[in-house]
Amino acid sequence: MNVSNKNLNRRDFLKVGGMSTVALTLGTTGLLSLTGAPTSFAASNTLANGKSGFGGYGPLVKDPNGILDLPKGFQYRIISRTGDKMPNGDLVPALPDGMAAFKGEKNTTIIVRNHENGTNSQYPVNGKNPWSKGAAGGTTALVVDANRNVIDEYVTNSGTIRNCAGGPSTWNTWLTCEETRNMGHGFVFEVNPLDPENEMSRTPIRDMGYFSHEACAVDPSTGIWYLTEDSDPSFLYRFTPHNRSQKLGSLQEGGILEAAAIDELSTSSPSQLNNGQKFGIVWKQLNPERAQQDAKDFGCIQFSRLEGAWFSAGTFWFDDTSAGSKDLGRVYRYTPATNTLELFYESTDKNDLEMPDNITITPWGDLWIAEDGGGNDRIIGLTPEGNIYPFAENQFNGSEFAGPVFSPDGNTLFVNMQSPGITFAIWGPFARRNSARQRAMGIAAPPADLAPVVSKKVAAFAEEQGMSILEAAALERHGMPIL
Repeated sequence: MNVSNKNLNRRDFLKVGGMSTVALTLGTTGLLSLTGAPTSFAASNTLANGKSGFGGYGPLVKDPNGILDLPKGFQYRIISRTGDKMPNGDLVPALPDGMAAFKGEKNTTIIVRNHENGTNSQYPVNGKNPWSKGAAGGTTALVVDANRNVIDEYVTNSGTIRNCAGGPSTWNTWLTCEETRNMGHGFVFEVNPLDPENEMSRTPIRDMGYFSHEACAVDPSTGIWYLTEDSDPSFLYRFTPHNRSQKLGSLQEGGILEAAAIDELSTSSPSQLNNGQKFGIVWKQLNPERAQQDAKDFGCIQFSRLEGAWFSAGTFWFDDTSAGSKDLGRVYRYTPATNTLELFYESTDKNDLEMPDNITITPWGDLWIAEDGGGNDRIIGLTPEGNIYPFAENQFNGSEFAGPVFSPDGNTLFVNMQSPGITFAIWGPFARRNSARQRAMGIAAPPADLAPVVSKKVAAFAEEQGMSILEAAALERHGMPIL
């Protein structure tokens, strides 16, 4: 299925902001390479498929096994399935959800995986050191070798409820979030995959709030965490640890919880915003034990239902799954350096994007979004230019994708299909790592008539050095030789 880009409302903003990039093309190796000799930011920027910039991997190929459709050249392996036996004899729990991937020893990847079980499940997380008896949720870990084979699988947290998403720390632990406020649950727990089910994994970080948590992400430059809430209404939170050393145990020392409020506008709802519109925000301190009520009382921004979160290159990304004029979802980005929030993309056609959920930034800089919209859900790519493209579609009607995350080397995508409970490893001609493009997702280039003239040599230098074209142009202007 090849989804066309019918939603052009982002382009109205781009015409004003002038965001543009050097022409890119996807070769048979999957590498992004420069084509032509652009003379300015307004140079030709069109691929064969008519979209600007990197336009995806082409139409999806029907899977003869009826499981997972992918573009030509890509393949998958099922590495874990609900009900299968783990090495210790326990069964793989149900409802796999959010994940993180860390570099392990001997060229392995260690995945930490949530399980969104409640209090009853045919396949609960059977831990040895649960936080709460009778709670069937928790997390597991998978150790995957260089050939994408699972060599170990075990429980890392148990006794929690509805572990939906979360976020990786900069010190290789996983924050698992409870999406509930039932039975005294509704907290964030820190999980160390190298020390499973330790005391830390069963100790709620209470200062991160008691509410229906969804996802969280940390700004590595400040150590501040940003959190989303899966509720109606829901709020955007930030947590500033008392100890911002970003070391194991630092979060357990507590911190300050706040919620975002619109600074300039009189309304507390972002529903009237247009694509590309930015607004300043202020942060209002909350009592963590009554976070949502305080956020309501203080007039903080009321979103429809927040879901995925990811921090990359100075920008915090999150989505609102049922927001917008067609209730199909929105993608926002928050820039801590300027304290501004922007509506980056709004879907007005379910063929483009329907109910965004978990998100991740790819190694080459696009935002990838897991849908939870019913029907056959997809993984959708969103480019810095605001274009979308499909990467995968599942053939299990009504089963959402969850937890997309890339291996540390960028060569493998791991993702869950929540029901019937499958974890995939997907590989193929992925584009190579591109830190400049990652930064491009967080900024807008100057208008074309004000942008510097950029030679192919300068653009190639920027690509090779992993910097933005503007950075390379500034270096050349100040006399640095471009080799």
